[in-house]
Amino acid sequence: MKHRVIKENDLFFLTDESGDIPPGSTDGCGLYTQDTRFLSRLELSINGVKPILLESSAETNCQAVFRLTNPHMEEEGQVKLWRETVEIMRHRFIQDGVLYESIAYTNYGPKTVGFETSITVDADFADMFTVRGIKAGMIGSVTGKSVDADRIAIRYAGADGIARETRIAWNIPADRVSPDGTVTFALELKPREVRTIELTVTPVIADKAPQAKPREEALRLLDASYRRWEQGSTSVDSDLEIFNKLYHRGMRDLRMLLTDLGHGPFPVAGLPWYAVPFGRDSLIAALQMLPANPEVALGTLRTMAVYQGSKVDPWRDETPGKIMHEIRYGELANTNQIPFTPYYGSVDSTPLFVVLAIEYYRWTGDLGAIRELMPALERALEWIDQSGDLDGDGFVEYHSVSSGGIANQGWKDSGDSIVHASGDFAETPIALAEVQGYVYLAKTGMAEIFRKLGRNAEAEALERAAADMKRRFEQSFWMADESFYAIALDREKRQVQSVTSNPGHLLMTGLPDENRAELVARRLTAEDMFSGYGIRTMSEKSTGYNPMSYHNGSVWPHDNSLCLIGMSRMGFIEQALKVTRGLMRAAEHFEYARLPELFCGYEDTLGRPVPYPVACSPQAWAAGTPLIFLQVFLGLDPDVPDGIIRLRPALPEGMNRLSVRQLRVGSGTLSLTVTRREGNAVPEVEVEHNSTGCELRVLHAIHQDVQN
Repeated sequence: MKHRVIKENDLFFLTDESGDIPPGSTDGCGLYTQDTRFLSRLELSINGVKPILLESSAETNCQAVFRLTNPHMEEEGQVKLWRETVEIMRHRFIQDGVLYESIAYTNYGPKTVGFETSITVDADFADMFTVRGIKAGMIGSVTGKSVDADRIAIRYAGADGIARETRIAWNIPADRVSPDGTVTFALELKPREVRTIELTVTPVIADKAPQAKPREEALRLLDASYRRWEQGSTSVDSDLEIFNKLYHRGMRDLRMLLTDLGHGPFPVAGLPWYAVPFGRDSLIAALQMLPANPEVALGTLRTMAVYQGSKVDPWRDETPGKIMHEIRYGELANTNQIPFTPYYGSVDSTPLFVVLAIEYYRWTGDLGAIRELMPALERALEWIDQSGDLDGDGFVEYHSVSSGGIANQGWKDSGDSIVHASGDFAETPIALAEVQGYVYLAKTGMAEIFRKLGRNAEAEALERAAADMKRRFEQSFWMADESFYAIALDREKRQVQSVTSNPGHLLMTGLPDENRAELVARRLTAEDMFSGYGIRTMSEKSTGYNPMSYHNGSVWPHDNSLCLIGMSRMGFIEQALKVTRGLMRAAEHFEYARLPELFCGYEDTLGRPVPYPVACSPQAWAAGTPLIFLQVFLGLDPDVPDGIIRLRPALPEGMNRLSVRQLRVGSGTLSLTVTRREGNAVPEVEVEHNSTGCELRVLHAIHQDVQN
């Protein structure tokens, strides 16, 4: 079933294509906030029958529209309502914690018509983990339902001691309101007459109720917030339409996925199931967003610092200095039936926290923010060397001790994702290749920051540790017969000899030997790894390969984007452009030109990418992937602390002009146009505005021929 979903801050609404939440739906439809479903049924009918869907769209993310009409209706041989007489337009949006919906009925018949229309509502207050079928447990109960002529209120007493309530109100008197939650209106419409019913749905938690505004005022405020986002972010325009669509779609999706817990905006992981703070996902999405809106990176860093681990708690896989994996707010979490308050079971969130801070500093030069975050950054570095290194071998490993925890704690966290050539699953503790790269970048980057702060002895210690780690990594992870890095070392320090996308992340970290880095870049875009639509998570030649799997042969856009950052930085331009072309081709086949969380890894000879059945869309780090395309096409590598912005432009096939406005770097913005003229292999750069305070250096491509 296709869904329609809208979100604003912490409230999101998931329905079927007609805009309904059918009773007993197994697709998780509902209105959610704080990991609780506050609306579990919403059905519209006309004369007791479901209308016919003509079209629907949630393309703008913050609003959804549905166009429906009536079926043919007869009673005892008499026409009650001729087919397609009444157009029904549903329009909904969310603003400041309230759902607004208008239902406009237009009579397109030649004569006056009369009919009844009903809206049936209910709320079960189910926990998100229960809705997803992951966990059942001790829960509260619905304690009452009050029914009035202009409103319904449904109340719930949670097992966590929190009172919850759903309030549904409408703007015109109803003719009947039934105890089951069915609200009926009798309408009579002259030809071309329009009547509109307006609804509001307000979730209430612990007696804290958002205040509904007049509909037009709420819509104006929502539109204004999106305009501010667009005006304050980098904009692009090119002569390659699919890139324009992808970038604009990514920016709108990321705006929708922003949430603020009081420490600045940050992206939640994705809809519908991951609309909460995630360490890894939020950090990577914020990293992707640096060229567009670096303020999100700062909000993400501040939020993660607030929830940084402070103690040893095996139930939550928490240790001091560790950055969280995921936080939940529902009944099961509040009663400690699940460990997500927050849960710390990810091995990469902590080094990625440091990496994002380093990259934020490189893009902005904001040393004040780094000073503010320094206690959290120092604790993260301590975690890397202490709790993160489980056996003292200098590599960071994971091993879950929580009975409710996650077994595999890298980004490929499914149970079958770390698999030996024999087909056996690796046993923990496991040291992942890409995590060692993040750690290397964290140490070398923090060494540079320490030098800026005059802390030279600490900088030198980090550099020595990083150099020693680099030497040992090359010895331990390199698979000579594959000319590639192993995905991991298992508990016995044996290589997990699968060829996967994970080592592609190393390219952005500086960890691999340069010659080996080139072999990695070439292998990632070879036939066994590159489907034509993107880099697969696992090689076709590896034992565990399955193009339909979640992590062992599928294509994840964000995974590709982290490979792309490194390819661009190291000058592997041919490979980078090949990957961007593939992903742009894939995007043309998805709704709204939106890259999903993942898709299957089948060859592009099929003529279209094969969707993964339960991929989240939109997903933050998939939405952020086109922003990395912009970095690739510009060859953008800022070093604001040293006062330099490097460009190594290389435009993809089909793009001969790329204009960038308000690129946020340093203390200001940069606006420029890159043009490839006929007969010239190297694009020209025209700078129209530069208030960044940095010198702009335009370099030539290295390593590869940019012709593609």
